[in-house]
Amino acid sequence: MKIRVSSVAFIFILLGIISPVSSFAAARSLYLGVYGNDVKTLQGKLITLGHLEAGKNTGYFGALTEAALKKFQCAQNIVCKAGAVGYGVYGPKTQAAMALAASFPTNPATLSEKMTPAATGSFEFSGWVPYWRAATGTEDALNHITQLKSVMPFGYTMKSDGTLADTARLSEEPWKSFIAAAKAAKVRVVPTVMWGNGDSIHAILSDTGKRIALEDEIARVVKENGFDGIDIDFEAKNRETINYFSTFLKGLYQRMGSKWVYCTVEARMPLEHRFSPGAVIPPDATDYANDYIALNKYCDRVEIMAYDQGTIDIYLNGLRAAPYAPVSDPAWVEGLVMLAARTIDRNKLIIGIPTYGYEYQVTPLANSKYQYKLLWPFNPKYATDIGAKLGIAPARNSAHEIAFTYDAKLLEPAPTGADSTQAQQRIASTSISENSGQTAAILGPFNYLSWSDANAIQEKVELAKSLGVRGVAVFKIDGGEDPGMWGVLK
Repeated sequence: MKIRVSSVAFIFILLGIISPVSSFAAARSLYLGVYGNDVKTLQGKLITLGHLEAGKNTGYFGALTEAALKKFQCAQNIVCKAGAVGYGVYGPKTQAAMALAASFPTNPATLSEKMTPAATGSFEFSGWVPYWRAATGTEDALNHITQLKSVMPFGYTMKSDGTLADTARLSEEPWKSFIAAAKAAKVRVVPTVMWGNGDSIHAILSDTGKRIALEDEIARVVKENGFDGIDIDFEAKNRETINYFSTFLKGLYQRMGSKWVYCTVEARMPLEHRFSPGAVIPPDATDYANDYIALNKYCDRVEIMAYDQGTIDIYLNGLRAAPYAPVSDPAWVEGLVMLAARTIDRNKLIIGIPTYGYEYQVTPLANSKYQYKLLWPFNPKYATDIGAKLGIAPARNSAHEIAFTYDAKLLEPAPTGADSTQAQQRIASTSISENSGQTAAILGPFNYLSWSDANAIQEKVELAKSLGVRGVAVFKIDGGEDPGMWGVLK
């Protein structure tokens, strides 16, 4: 059950979390050579965070404790330079950061290897409606509103000062009528707050006053507009922001009362998919920007963005024949979900499903390697129009998406209609991938299109059900997706 906490009360609660001791006494600084119970407490926190070996909480601040503390200071971006003032010393700034980090431990070794219990109750279908296609998106969603559990108007953005910007103008048409119709159909209206600047996110969330003000503003906007909740989509966060973001979610969750808190997060891959077989995995490989334990506590729904795969899965790249740069391979999606479900309640897990595609320029290189230059995202009609003009019949590829290749020289001037306004471009613009072979007939540079049609969407719906998660959410509902999608969202 959620609880309501006033802004004033929450400030005192937050101060209690941040302050390592009472406000009436300062904790002593700890450094090499000192003894005491406070040293033992520090060592216990370092062990919990994975910086110090278990059993080393002796109460003596020796070389091992100093090295562990330096790792923590570097990870938190406090100080990380030999000879710098405070490096290896447990002073006030490090104490404050440690108190916050200890509230949200993220040591991967503490995570369960087993999945949480399967979701119970009805399977949910939801979707995002983008502001840049408001007219066609709201019309499309309204025509199928009874099939949806939630709609996420995409939505609010963030100003540099940490305040909300109503980019979609949700109080105006067509949103006003759309929101009223959705609520009449008992469909949750949960607008998305988008933010993709890691430095700005850190600057605001690490400032206690600005973070609390943002929590207050979001809760107020939700309640004043009669929304059913809010969807937090803060992307490209820095590693050192992880605990500040968790604190933000905690404060927002407390303020929202009975309203829903949805959290949209980037995909996290298993390590064996991120690195080549036999590769040395670097120590910072698990320095994540999202704390799944905190997400599970303070989010009613956790929407995994299981799309924009591109060439990031090293393991699958080596198994698939070129060209291979999918929006979302089911094998990739399965790994993401099984990893997330170790920590996050499957009653809360939602799999994000793409309704669009990407076009690449692909250049074959030596030794079964290929260079993929991302050109732009598109809706299916863009690709089918090109195929019809060139007489090319799209076919199912190894990622189970619909795709084809073509020689761009045969289509001049360049085609128009790609969705250049789409905000979700999280993959690198150019990348090198090693694939198992070549399936395209063109030996030189060629263009490659791969997109999600109704069959690809259906396969992921079936996968979601087999994995026992709460539901799926499609990105995006804008009138440009394969209309056959609505026949499988049931």
